[in-house]
Amino acid sequence: MKKTVIAAALCAGLSLTACTTTEKVSVMQPGDRAMNCTQLKEEFAKLDAIKRDADSDKGVNGANVAAVLLFWPAAAGNYLNARDAQQLVEQRRVHLMSFYDAKQCDNPANANLTFQVPSFLLAPIATGE
Repeated sequence: MKKTVIAAALCAGLSLTACTTTEKVSVMQPGDRAMNCTQLKEEFAKLDAIKRDADSDKGVNGANVAAVLLFWPAAAGNYLNARDAQQLVEQRRVHLMSFYDAKQCDNPANANLTFQVPSFLLAPIATGE
């Protein structure tokens, strides 16, 4: 009886690790239009990270190997889930690029550049009075 419980627990634990979860994004989100160039670039970086995660979920990894060994449809599900996530990332990227282009974020004058002004330039000018 004890061996059966241990075997069942082991199978349950392995089957739980046989699935991957790739973050899925909404193509359009509130506030997209209000993003400035810096925020748009940060969002592109987040999308790149999600795409990399999806790429790894589609490839050979521990979860997919366990899925093939224990329940092969889970491996197909992992692949399809990652593919869907990648498609959403690409659709969001296209959506955000329309704002990026409209705001001319490639133009350095619109890049939300910040710089420090030396304090001696900000000091009041001494007059000879």
